[in-house]
Amino acid sequence: MESIQSIKQRFEIIGQDPKLNRAIEKAMQVAATDISVLVTGESGVGKESIPKIIHSLSHRKHAKYIAVNCGAIPEGTIDSELFGHEKGAFTGATQTRSGYFEVADGGTIFLDEVGELPLTTQVRLLRVLENGEFLKVGSSQVQKTDVRIVAATNVNMFEAIKKERFREDLYYRLSTVEINIPPLRERQDDIHLLFRKFASDFSQKYKMPTIRLDDHAVSLLIKYRWPGNIRQLRNIAEQISVLEENRAISASTLHGYLPNNTSSNLPAVVSNSKSDSDFSNEREILYKVLFDMKGDLNDLKKLTMELLKNNDSEKVQKDNENLIRKIYGNEDEEDADIDHDPQEEKPRSLLHLPEPKKEETSIIQDSYEDKYHFAEEIQEEETLSLQEKEVELIKKSLERNRGKRKAAATELGISERTLYRKIKQYDL
Repeated sequence: MESIQSIKQRFEIIGQDPKLNRAIEKAMQVAATDISVLVTGESGVGKESIPKIIHSLSHRKHAKYIAVNCGAIPEGTIDSELFGHEKGAFTGATQTRSGYFEVADGGTIFLDEVGELPLTTQVRLLRVLENGEFLKVGSSQVQKTDVRIVAATNVNMFEAIKKERFREDLYYRLSTVEINIPPLRERQDDIHLLFRKFASDFSQKYKMPTIRLDDHAVSLLIKYRWPGNIRQLRNIAEQISVLEENRAISASTLHGYLPNNTSSNLPAVVSNSKSDSDFSNEREILYKVLFDMKGDLNDLKKLTMELLKNNDSEKVQKDNENLIRKIYGNEDEEDADIDHDPQEEKPRSLLHLPEPKKEETSIIQDSYEDKYHFAEEIQEEETLSLQEKEVELIKKSLERNRGKRKAAATELGISERTLYRKIKQYDL
């Protein structure tokens, strides 16, 4: 087996970083097998070198090697590009076409930016990985292929899976072996070495003297974070080689070529998280408040009617304990903590309502039918517009939580049982 150093020279890989050496070593170890490999790393770190190493050291090295940039192919044509199509399969398909999987039979396919594949294409790719079968677009005939798949991505795959942009089963099929390429900022000892290599290449290309950095410029070069990694470093070296007449580059000159003119090496943490209970606009919040107020008002009317009918606050409290706790629960607990007197043996009423006097009781009983006959009518009244908005709010909450009633109930501030009753009531 070739040494790591000879592989670097063969594929023009510059650097002595231990993480980079480990990535090359893993590529050499898996090359002799047909295991699927997933190469991960930030954009511009040089992920395309790994599949070339794997293919050149495998038993497929005499067959075809095809590199496909999945992010550069339009979604509507990517199935045709990968698997081919039959004549007349779609508008513009004037003849039968072979796809990459058919052309590369016996060889290796490198799927760059595999995280950008549409979900429908991911299903087709999973079938190829599992049994080597695929269907051309517009065909019902199953075809077989024998290809080695090496994929690469700069996407956080677990985040993509969580957001349902990438299939979890496909990820585990692709990442039988995962090889990570470290970003340039973690290879500080290699930065100046790479810059010198690029400067030498461009001096030969443009037939001019090689640029050289002074000590302060080298220090600035190493401290910079290089968000674009090796690709960005190469572009900076080319710009300076072409534009600068003075071939001795100072720190101030280099500083002018670095984006944002910054050399900070401190990462910035930005949180894009959003609470699951957030509403899309203020109107929905107002609707929710109105529905909560409506529910509390109906509960209070019911409790008032019970008091008027029974004239016994202790009995009403006992029979409607759950309802009372729903309305006054939190406030009562706080009051109980503040007002509790250990010397006091008499329990405090949850309602904190004064006992009606006997003469007041008779007056209430005599005039109940005349004065409070409207209470039942108020309880039964329904505002059509509010009902419609309540239905709309419940539907939106269920959609946001993908039909999960418990999460939707929590978002709406009601119990799961109440939500279930409303769903049955409105036939949702």
